[in-house]
Amino acid sequence: MAKPTQAHMSQTWSKRRPQAFKELKKDQMKYYMGAKLIEVGIDPKTVIYRWKVEVSGDNETWTCSTYWGDSKDKILQAEAGSVS
Repeated sequence: MAKPTQAHMSQTWSKRRPQAFKELKKDQMKYYMGAKLIEVGIDPKTVIYRWKVEVSGDNETWTCSTYWGDSKDKILQAEAGSVS
């Protein structure tokens, strides 16, 4: 079985929350994701982080995605291709 090369975590809150709250939550999510990566033997400094915000009514869902290994390479290649 192939080892995973990506991880995702989402949180939802009111989009009316102050920007300071959102930045704090973003930092907390990144810290928690890094701790989980360490638990499974991945160095958090070697991954790439990508964020997605989806708005639904009065709520925002923020998703932190991390990629390493093959997934990281594919993401970087796709981004390099879209810049050209």
